[in-house]
Amino acid sequence: MPDTYGSVDQSIGWSALPNPERGSTLIAVITRLVPLVALLALLCACADTTTTTLQRPGAPAKVAVQTTTPTPPPAPSTSVPSSPARVHANELGLVPVLMYHRIVAAPKSVYDRTPADFRAELERLAKERYVPITAAEFTASDIDIPAGTHPVVLTFDDGDRSQLALSPTGTPSATSAVGILLAVARAHPGFRAVATFYVNNKPFGDPGGRRTLPWLHAHGFDIGNHTLDHTDLRTATAATVRSEIVRCDQEIRRAAPDAAPTTLALPYGLHPKQQTLALRGQGYSYRGVLLVGANPSPSPFALTFDPLNIPRIRSEGPTGPDAQFGSSAWLNKLAADPASRYTSDGDPSRVSFRSGGSQQVSARYAAAARQY
Repeated sequence: MPDTYGSVDQSIGWSALPNPERGSTLIAVITRLVPLVALLALLCACADTTTTTLQRPGAPAKVAVQTTTPTPPPAPSTSVPSSPARVHANELGLVPVLMYHRIVAAPKSVYDRTPADFRAELERLAKERYVPITAAEFTASDIDIPAGTHPVVLTFDDGDRSQLALSPTGTPSATSAVGILLAVARAHPGFRAVATFYVNNKPFGDPGGRRTLPWLHAHGFDIGNHTLDHTDLRTATAATVRSEIVRCDQEIRRAAPDAAPTTLALPYGLHPKQQTLALRGQGYSYRGVLLVGANPSPSPFALTFDPLNIPRIRSEGPTGPDAQFGSSAWLNKLAADPASRYTSDGDPSRVSFRSGGSQQVSARYAAAARQY
């Protein structure tokens, strides 16, 4: 990446000048520089102190930084393009979309994880160079992560209190899913504290989501639709399907006007009879529909990616009911076969992949394809 900062002018080579000319040349140059130095000093003295707001993707909050004009050049992107071959890039590879429900000390179902289990899974993801992205970013094919790293989508269903509990001052509980995610992100720079929360009526025990949904949106989290009443869409009429989706969408937007749901997680993983109603209808139009699923998702750049059927992997330890389809088993499989998973080339404008791979790039991204 080209250096964005100016370089020292090397055009005057004092040692190359003949001895008799050095003194007179130096005097002439200094004479020309004096007015310029004076002008620069005057400008610096008159510069006003301003406040610049810096925000990077996934940052917990906007941070006000006091600077003086003129402002310095912007910081370079965290995603630095690299040789696709050097990092074994495969942007047509598999992406784990992990599904969580309750994070509780005493699990009562296969959908529950303890805070210790949840933390251990996040620590594993960080150590294996996974970088969280939101479902909104994933379905928009907006995967801007460093070269050699792998995207993972963290999703939470039902808006349970164990996922987010705010103190009166707006601080997440340290044992909540959000609190644990923030702590792991602080311990592992580059591991983004982002996730997607699929909510129903009264998310996180907060009527209307008046405190919790604005907090999530302000801190870089994604909010998705899970229907207002967690309705079985398979048995519902078309009118009920539309109503459940639209009313949940409206509740999210009322609580956090700048939040715009772009994905729907199907309650019980069940489509309506008219499947496309899960994606769009009168009053809503989404980019993706998430299943309960039992396997990683194809890359959004792959020909096999289906926005109406995005599979997820239930978070689960190495043992238990259907553990072979859970997160521990799948992360083991992806680690054992690294060529199968999505690995970034660090260049969000290109789609890099090996020649002779099993996946084909979607025609939509053919112009950005970079095969090696």
